[in-house]
Amino acid sequence: MSVLPLLPPTEKPRIIVEHPDFYVVHKPALWLTHAVRARVEVPDVLSYMQAATGESILAPPHRLDRETSGAQLLTRDTDAARKFFTLFKTHLVGKTYLAIVHGTPDWERRTLDAPLGELGLGGRNKIVIRQAVIPDGRPAITDFRVLERRGGHSLIEAYPRSGRLHQIRAHLSHLGLPMVGDKIYGRDPDAFLEFMETGQTPELTTRLGLARQALHAARIAFPWDGAQFSAELPLAPDLQAYWDGLQASVPKSFDIE
Repeated sequence: MSVLPLLPPTEKPRIIVEHPDFYVVHKPALWLTHAVRARVEVPDVLSYMQAATGESILAPPHRLDRETSGAQLLTRDTDAARKFFTLFKTHLVGKTYLAIVHGTPDWERRTLDAPLGELGLGGRNKIVIRQAVIPDGRPAITDFRVLERRGGHSLIEAYPRSGRLHQIRAHLSHLGLPMVGDKIYGRDPDAFLEFMETGQTPELTTRLGLARQALHAARIAFPWDGAQFSAELPLAPDLQAYWDGLQASVPKSFDIE
């Protein structure tokens, strides 16, 4: 297997909430949710947690991208897995994300209702999976809230009402607010192709600002056993360090509502 120079993760998954039916786990950036066949070896949360807990039946009812950090659910039995399948299918699981973007919008809150689909190869786009707002795309709605502006950047809370591929990243790009570190929807349209050829080189990291996209799954909420369950995770250390390194312009709390 040819191993490209991917940066190794600096954290390991850890349990945030242990419930009899499920775990809420902090998925660090640069970990897969579950193992996939690929040309590079990447650690995955599911295998790690199965080994750490001795529970081979653990399963993820949803998935976070490799570069996204934050709250990841793992069911502990087949009954819980079936319940979560229904909850996700009926859109009863709410997920709130934090993103650091380039740009400072003139709005505080905005709901973007814009259909998403494959942009298609041609012109400047050389990436098959790149999504974009297109007339005949699938319905996609995201609620955005600006939490703070700092040094030409914004910290934005995003709540996707639908679950389209790359929804938050594509919608932010459409709004002219590319995510820091994003290789597909960021400011450099060739970053992803370079990454596929060379891996995560120091030069690429310097150009993008981060070794990964600045997206963090900060809160997850859903009904369970007659009550509303929720769990929150603070901004990941690497994203917090990036944000702290920017010059503040408008101090403001960014507690999640």
